[in-house]
Amino acid sequence: GPRVDDDYVVDVFKRVSALAPDFVVHTGDVITYAGPRTIAQARAVLASYPRGRLGSFACLGNHDYGKNWSEPAVAQQVAGLLTAAGCTVLRNQAVRIAGLQFIGLDDLWSRRFQPERILPGLRTDEPALVLNHNPDACDLPRWSGYRGWILAGHTHGGQCKPPFLPPPLLPVRNRSYTAGEFSVGDGRKLYINRGVGHLLRVRFNVRPEVTVFTLIAA
Repeated sequence: GPRVDDDYVVDVFKRVSALAPDFVVHTGDVITYAGPRTIAQARAVLASYPRGRLGSFACLGNHDYGKNWSEPAVAQQVAGLLTAAGCTVLRNQAVRIAGLQFIGLDDLWSRRFQPERILPGLRTDEPALVLNHNPDACDLPRWSGYRGWILAGHTHGGQCKPPFLPPPLLPVRNRSYTAGEFSVGDGRKLYINRGVGHLLRVRFNVRPEVTVFTLIAA
């Protein structure tokens, strides 16, 4: 989009690739849509998208749905760009690879969040990892007994945080959902990544973030 430097994003992608991860996951808001030129811009930047050794997976966020989160045709284009870059886009879908179930839930604000379509059918004898853009979705009673980790984004960590005070601007109803790890009950744990992009060209006390997880067999 028009607010984040392309070279910066490409550098982040290259640094992720240098980690040689088994999996790469992305929890939405690939773009900030500003017309057809944004799609052309994203196509060029995503040529450097990092690929996990075993797979790359993503869900979509509200900004991927264009103006007022109401343009599904834009989201379809974003999904197509990610697919072309070697990333599997999961929209209320699940895949199983290397004994791990990856679930991608579609965006809450665009009214396409439908966990009931996929969560009841998960195998309970194998670990699972949910990608869900907006952490507010974790407070809805629609998780069908899912137990495990949920990875989210959306908040940017508040982007600006005064010392010893909560960030004043958070795009969530649950104001405790800033960044980092949370227990959300019923055997579920949430991790909110601060992301690497921005809406305003400033971060204060909220560094951009790529998170590296090490998965260990129980």
